[in-house]
Amino acid sequence: MSAIQVHRRLVAGLARWFAWQQPESGGVEVIETHISTVLLAGCYAYKIKKPVDLGFLDFSTLDRRRFCCLEELRLNSRLAADLYLDVVAITGNPDQPEIGGIGTVIEYALKMRRFPDGSLLSQQPERLDEALADRLAREIADFHAAIATPGIVPFYGAPEQVLQPMLQNFTQIRSLSGTAYDAVLAPLQQWTLATYRQLEPRISERRREGYVRECHGDLHLGNIALDGDRPILFDGIEFNPELRWIDTISELAFLLMDIEEKRRSPLGWRLLNSYLEISGDYRGLELLRFYQLYRAMVRAKVEAIRLHQTGVTAAEREQLQAEFFTYLENARSYTGEGRAALLITHGFSGSGKSTLSERLSMELPAVRIRSDVERKRLAGLAADADSFSAPAAGIYTPEFSARTYQQLLMLAQVVLKAGYGVIVDAAFLKCRERDPFTMLALELGLPFLILDFQVSDEVLRNRVRARRLHGSDPSEADEKVLAHQFRSAERLTASERKRSVAVNGQELQLSALAKQIQAYCGG
Repeated sequence: MSAIQVHRRLVAGLARWFAWQQPESGGVEVIETHISTVLLAGCYAYKIKKPVDLGFLDFSTLDRRRFCCLEELRLNSRLAADLYLDVVAITGNPDQPEIGGIGTVIEYALKMRRFPDGSLLSQQPERLDEALADRLAREIADFHAAIATPGIVPFYGAPEQVLQPMLQNFTQIRSLSGTAYDAVLAPLQQWTLATYRQLEPRISERRREGYVRECHGDLHLGNIALDGDRPILFDGIEFNPELRWIDTISELAFLLMDIEEKRRSPLGWRLLNSYLEISGDYRGLELLRFYQLYRAMVRAKVEAIRLHQTGVTAAEREQLQAEFFTYLENARSYTGEGRAALLITHGFSGSGKSTLSERLSMELPAVRIRSDVERKRLAGLAADADSFSAPAAGIYTPEFSARTYQQLLMLAQVVLKAGYGVIVDAAFLKCRERDPFTMLALELGLPFLILDFQVSDEVLRNRVRARRLHGSDPSEADEKVLAHQFRSAERLTASERKRSVAVNGQELQLSALAKQIQAYCGG
């Protein structure tokens, strides 16, 4: 009798044991994947690894299965400690097994808290809203920051190790379909190789800088469950360290690609901007499209494998074919250079710059860089921390402000060269602050536009007063700061006004403004 047949007998025996132990639970539900069997019994789920060796994973021996159960518990407890409970021993024999009994151990199971059916975000992508996107960004960024970085891990994250699975995707799809899709696959593979050669030094540099970490490894919407409004990130990869010791931006790329595939792109941009604002990893954008294409090809490969399996109905085949081509089209979209343009804001504190730029970053789309956040990052402060600085003092001295605007300029250059549009959210009340950004756009040959916020003094005072009372915004501006700005501000010059669009304090038609900006920038 084969090991898989013994596994099936064990699962059937456990189903009978649970039904006897918990007759009130209404029966046991069994879910199978190609590598595991999960038994849903009452309020718990028991995951048993199949005795298989697929090359990229090895569950062929009891010791290996126990080790991988313990690894799965360790790794997933980082993000879902209340979901992953324990590794339990199974004793008895395959026909009469028992969990937690005495005697020889015949198998191990991972015990988990069961979540309600339909809780996966992939099953209800409409639940992804701005608040949830921000919460996911915070959870992922905090998770990445908390992962220990023990220095360079041998082989993991090295350029050749990054490229290998990318090329395997093309090989495996062709092994299933022959040359049927070569007209689509060939340019994608050529782009992958060309981009890899261009990025190879950066991949190595990112590894040296510590961005290759023991990540989740499989972070997509199907591995995010919702417990009320709380997202639970689960089912990280335990069976192959090469697939989880990856660049943090590769991990983020998988989720962003999946959100785009579900036609929720504006919320993907919201999540990306929130993650970048928290992590400060704007240089990671240089590799984002490279990894997004890779993740799209992984999904295309999975659909191709399912498409060529036996027992697939005609309706299922049609759906799989459509999904396969959707992922190929997504992959193709990442080979474009994007529509880079540089936008800066101009206006007093309380004029609505941050509120509007946040909305525009989703609508255009673009990457937003905030002076309030980067100023505090330079000072070693959290975005919501109070520096207790008086006007023109502390982190608001002319010298520190000059450092802040220099940092904004550097980050804008990084993002623009990576092929993304930029909105720099700052007051820009001085010509010396605006001029370098004008020059940067000219040097790069990119469109440049000033969003000129025009709001009455009374409204400005009311807004900064209310914001300080609420105390949840990175801005520390109060009425004293506003008065200082009124005295020292330098109006836009005549040439600057020609490259500006007025934004007043009335209700804005965001899409109309976005179209106006896109038309100006040649989009």
